[in-house]
Amino acid sequence: MEFIVHDTLTAMAGLLERPLERRAEALREMLAPMRAAIPMPGDLADIHHRGGGFRVDADDPRYLPAVRRMIEQDVLGQVRRELARASERLSGARQPDRLEVMFVLGNPDDEHLMSTVGGYYGMGGGSGWLYLLAWPSEEVIGRIAHLAVHEFHHHVRFSNVEWNPVTVTVGEHVVAEGLAEAFVRELSGPAAMGPWSSMVTGEAYERAHELIMADFDLAGMRHTSAYVLGDGAMRNFGQEPRGIPDMAGYAVGLNLVDRALAATGLTATEATLLPAAELLSRAGLRP
Repeated sequence: MEFIVHDTLTAMAGLLERPLERRAEALREMLAPMRAAIPMPGDLADIHHRGGGFRVDADDPRYLPAVRRMIEQDVLGQVRRELARASERLSGARQPDRLEVMFVLGNPDDEHLMSTVGGYYGMGGGSGWLYLLAWPSEEVIGRIAHLAVHEFHHHVRFSNVEWNPVTVTVGEHVVAEGLAEAFVRELSGPAAMGPWSSMVTGEAYERAHELIMADFDLAGMRHTSAYVLGDGAMRNFGQEPRGIPDMAGYAVGLNLVDRALAATGLTATEATLLPAAELLSRAGLRP
């Protein structure tokens, strides 16, 4: 398994030392290698801004110190080492031959990034890329490498369990997120986990659980993301909210996975190879 972690920290430090009018083009050059893996049309700088990335059209004295701090703490080295550990732990599973990693600095003034998703998020699938974005607060900087593991787990899982955007179900998507967090916990402990699975509790959780289980077999990614990310993200994407609290799919997914692992005696590593329906059926949680 070959990991190529692009040195975006050095690139962003250089970018932020350029005159403001030259920064957007430098950002486009940095992101260009993964353009084919980005499903949204449009200008890369605009897509970057809409996704909570740092601004290249405004000066901000916080940006360059944040990048330099990540260089000093070897954040990209941490990412590389944690991915190697994860790959070794999952050595019994089919894995892609090569995976490239692009890390980008977030915008600390972006409300969705900082409040809704806890300051960092990633994207990973069958594209051959992991995309990671974060504002490196004290709570986040040490977890960026674990975020990479979460996204890598998706790559491995869906190299072994079918992921078809047309036929994937709400249940499969929700369980995938819960299982990725369970794997991070199994590999590196509870402190490595992201905040997403603990964001929704009480009555809000119960409501989300009921809605997700009612539509567990609803197919198509045009539907499933609403049940994972919640209504706030759907409004941002211009899609129909489903009455799901923000990020509730992570909490429901982890709860289902934990119950399934307890019932079956499987580890998260072992469960990686099982479709959601089979895992929950073995656990007696679904017919």
